[in-house]
Amino acid sequence: MTNLKRARHLAHPRRRVRRSTIAGALLLVVAVVISLITLSGNGGPKRPAVRTRAQAASRSARTFLGPDGVESTAVVAENRLPGTTAWQITNQASSGFIEGFADTTYAAQGGQVGLYVSTSANSFRVIAYRMGYYGGKGGRQVWGSGTLSGVQQPACPVVTGINMVDCDSWSLSLTVQITSAFPSGDYLFKLIGSGDQQSYVPLTVWDPTSTSTYVIMARSLTEQGWNTFGGYSFYQGEGPCPPGSGSYPPCNRARVVSFDRPYSTGNGAADFLGDEFPLVYYAEEQGLDVTYGTDVTVNDHPSMLLQHKALLSLGHDETWTWPELQGVEIAIGKGLNVAFMGAAAIVRHARLQASPLGPDQEEVDYRDSSEDPLNGVGSADEVTGNTWASPPTDISTSGLVGQIYSGYLEPNEPPAALVVWDADAWIFKGTGLVDGSKIPGVISSDIDHVDPSQPMPADLEVLGHSPIPLSEAYTNQGEWGGDTYSDMTYYTDRSSKAGIFDSGTVNWINAMAPPCSGEPAGLCPSPLLGEITGNLFWLFGQGPAGDVVPSTANWQSVTPSGS
Repeated sequence: MTNLKRARHLAHPRRRVRRSTIAGALLLVVAVVISLITLSGNGGPKRPAVRTRAQAASRSARTFLGPDGVESTAVVAENRLPGTTAWQITNQASSGFIEGFADTTYAAQGGQVGLYVSTSANSFRVIAYRMGYYGGKGGRQVWGSGTLSGVQQPACPVVTGINMVDCDSWSLSLTVQITSAFPSGDYLFKLIGSGDQQSYVPLTVWDPTSTSTYVIMARSLTEQGWNTFGGYSFYQGEGPCPPGSGSYPPCNRARVVSFDRPYSTGNGAADFLGDEFPLVYYAEEQGLDVTYGTDVTVNDHPSMLLQHKALLSLGHDETWTWPELQGVEIAIGKGLNVAFMGAAAIVRHARLQASPLGPDQEEVDYRDSSEDPLNGVGSADEVTGNTWASPPTDISTSGLVGQIYSGYLEPNEPPAALVVWDADAWIFKGTGLVDGSKIPGVISSDIDHVDPSQPMPADLEVLGHSPIPLSEAYTNQGEWGGDTYSDMTYYTDRSSKAGIFDSGTVNWINAMAPPCSGEPAGLCPSPLLGEITGNLFWLFGQGPAGDVVPSTANWQSVTPSGS
């Protein structure tokens, strides 16, 4: 029995101002690039002998509890394979373009993925990189195409009435067979034009049979909801709105967005390099027993969660579907630990539908239940209001997450410090931190906050309580002496003993990224965040966290009172 409760909640969080992700902060400083064999052709790549050795290691893999979580000899072996920094986009062409998308957000071995590419280049090629640690290089080439003719695909139309930009009229450029050369992981397919034009297409490879300790869940729904390719997202659109329609959300927004289009930011990778990759890099560097999926994977296969001990929700995991939410709630009820590594989780409500190119390629979120064709007809759990707390869903997710979305730091303000509230808690073990210690550069973008007026777990433990000056932030959830607060929390379910962690900031994973650009060593947050994250993985990897360290309620003692 989890803490998810239905409640009327009239507050509609305003659109957050999105913080730019600087991929350069994640480019690892190395001098040597190991050349890999370029595999050609579309009929399936040849496997180098080293993959055979890795597969043999995987078959005999064992796991054990280490200082930073449950480790896997298979993940250690994978990351000892030759890495490369060639996945990075460098020396970008000054003219021309290349962009593309895949006909699915995730795939399994034995499947295939269609890539749709548009470019001004005469020819192009594609190289697939599995992202991880790999000796600090961050990626490993697993596949490469031959040289393909470049085609400039037609403009993508806007569907009238729902403002959906859809590129499903593009012609198929190539098909990639997901062979055993693709172990479960997050991948970047690098598109390279003959004029050195470069961009990415992201893909997650999952393993339906995996029983690994941790599941890292990519946030495809949030990424696509913010994607402005073609001029429209769930948060903005083009053209004027009628007089008197200035209320939020804007009237010219998209009501449905399509995965059948490139991402407009991150050179086609959206926010992967900031909101996801630093945690992937960290987990694989430690050799943790991880497997990979996306929120769409969980939507389609919610029972997969029952095969694992911990789910990791990444940076800005704002948008969820009902099957996803229900699946996570059921799994928590059976002891699954969940770590919300970013703030503003489970705020927006979407559902999925097929496109002409495949299942789950269109994401629906009217953000106004009166516009949704399912309103009054379909299940209330599928009707998309502005938030989950909006009617007719009326679900306050604070009882599950532990706190509520509170607002955001203005985009031009520097990150604020994480302030330790309970230094004796398990999560700070070995850090040397004391009550009131500050870890600079952690709190930025969206923030979460404990609100006792909303449904909340009885045994909620506040770990960090960080003041944010109102001059630097927007909030609709309270002000105390010129500040609002970002909270870091933990609680354990009294019945299943599952542990739930919320970092309280979207910026947690970004701040884990080495190296710290321009920061003196003492002001770099990543070493301390690495220790804290290791303590989290150590606890959550052992099964229901409440069996090891049950939470101790302390939210009543937080000061200022009510903050």
